[in-house]
Amino acid sequence: MSRSSSRGVLGAMLLIAALGVGCKKQAPIPPRSTGAPPTTGGETNPGGAMGRPTITAFTVEPSTVERGQSASLRWSVTNATSVIIDHGIGSVDVSGQRVIVPPDSTTYTLTARNENGSAGATATVNVTVPGEHPNEDGRHPKETITQQIEHLQDAYCDYDKNDIRGDAQTALTADAAALKQIFADFPTASIIVEGHCDDRGSAEYNLGLGDRRASSARDFLVQLGIPADKLKTVSCGKERPKCTDATEDCYQQNRRAHFSAGQ
Repeated sequence: MSRSSSRGVLGAMLLIAALGVGCKKQAPIPPRSTGAPPTTGGETNPGGAMGRPTITAFTVEPSTVERGQSASLRWSVTNATSVIIDHGIGSVDVSGQRVIVPPDSTTYTLTARNENGSAGATATVNVTVPGEHPNEDGRHPKETITQQIEHLQDAYCDYDKNDIRGDAQTALTADAAALKQIFADFPTASIIVEGHCDDRGSAEYNLGLGDRRASSARDFLVQLGIPADKLKTVSCGKERPKCTDATEDCYQQNRRAHFSAGQ
């Protein structure tokens, strides 16, 4: 081969090698890290866990009616999974209204709950009797002791507990004021604080739990100024249920401290 031909072949080989290097695919450059964790599918809750229930309104209008006339309960609650109103109303929506025709003056208690706690509020409707006139102190003629005790509110408890939770404190505080008036009207009277349970568990265990619930309610009332010797305690265990359905709402109605007239 001539020298010029050799130079031509060598030049061609160098050109092919250069083209091969230039066309070689480069590895992708990894993205720059931002320091943020990877995201996953699904929604998030920017506000965190649900807070305690809040009762924004609980009213009765009008607040005074004649016997046989109606009034309206109105309520509004946020952050609640369960809302209960006593005196036979039971479970309700988180907001609404209910027409009531109370036979006597009545204080209604609303209890709102979720997994993080509970809240309570009361609303009172005063019932007058046509033809009656208030006494000099502004009060209407006193009722019998049994009628007055019927106005006392139950103090509800959590499952297998006898603690005086928030809504029970509200109820018992109102009861303390009513009890002071009862003992003023009936100085020799005594009141029985009954402890009740739902029907889960043995009869023997629930008798003990009912006794602890009654004692807790009595002790709270004594702290509010009710004479201890005026309050007697008794455990009814699970023998006198207020409700017999196998539901949590029903169980809750049975876990309570209740009041009755002493002997």
